[in-house]
Amino acid sequence: MARLRIENLTKRFASQTVTQDVSLQVEDGAFCVLVGPSGCGKSTLLRLIAGLEQADSGRILVDGRDLTHVPAYDRDLAMVFQSYALYPHMSVRDNIAFALRTARRPEPEVAAKVAEAARVLQLEPYLDRKPAQLSGGQRQRVAIGRAIVKAPKLFLLDEPLSNLDAELRVHMRVEIARLHKDLGATIVYVTHDQVEAMTLATKIVVLRDGRIEQAGSPLELYDNPDTLFVAGFIGSPKMNFLAARSRGGHLMLPECSGQMIRCPDLRSALADGAGVTVGLRPQVLGRTGDQSLEGMIEIVEHFGSASLVHARPDGSARLLTALVDNGRDLASGQRFEARFRTEDLLVFDQAGQRIR
Repeated sequence: MARLRIENLTKRFASQTVTQDVSLQVEDGAFCVLVGPSGCGKSTLLRLIAGLEQADSGRILVDGRDLTHVPAYDRDLAMVFQSYALYPHMSVRDNIAFALRTARRPEPEVAAKVAEAARVLQLEPYLDRKPAQLSGGQRQRVAIGRAIVKAPKLFLLDEPLSNLDAELRVHMRVEIARLHKDLGATIVYVTHDQVEAMTLATKIVVLRDGRIEQAGSPLELYDNPDTLFVAGFIGSPKMNFLAARSRGGHLMLPECSGQMIRCPDLRSALADGAGVTVGLRPQVLGRTGDQSLEGMIEIVEHFGSASLVHARPDGSARLLTALVDNGRDLASGQRFEARFRTEDLLVFDQAGQRIR
């Protein structure tokens, strides 16, 4: 286990700045997920930590040791790549043992560590198979096993589930979460999938254009996003956004035939006529609450225990999504009153910053 600290890290490729003045602290034993859209710099940041790229400025420290200019092989880290990167001619046993044998560890120690990794990852029946004889999930577990036996200070995982099908991804999320619990390891994990981030992380770092947009626990980012970008990126189904104007303690929705809703209590006063964006999560829209938006249902997706309702508010060009319990009686073409509580409204200014 280890504590990671990144200070003002910047990396450029030619004239393009990929990470810009990034500062981050990952506590001992944390599961930190770097998440963001393609091109936001999350994989580059992981490669900088691993020593596969060199920073233009800033520092990387693990347990107080400055690793910024230390070669990758001497950083005592282990990285699991998106591609499994297994040796096809070697058995599972030999793939897992490879790093230990390269380090000239005694063979009894190698055998014991391979056996323990195989037990933890449930690979014992497959130790004598070649990678071609394994499923995608089993190959990924072998790649993780190869990292485990090194007993590194820090585990780095770069989109390890992106090559798996949907069912296997769910299974492997559970496996990785269990592995983190069993090992108590410090993990830095890169993904573009916010569901993976929400379900695995103790800390999420949302990146945008090479900068940290917001960092915190999954529920902190879900309940209290600082920006419009984080509010829209974290949470599934995606948050609803409506343009609004402040008017005498209310918010007028010009895209919804001028419907008026009450503004939540904010520490910052809104100037009359100020343009803002209102955010409402689908989970807070339903059949109860002190406020409502009315419209026509266009599509209903029934999931059994809940229904995802896509309704068009009166006069609006965009759909409003509501996640409704016991919505089996709802169907397209019906009128729908999406009710919500005033305190569930999130308000953002024109620069995309949260107004609290």
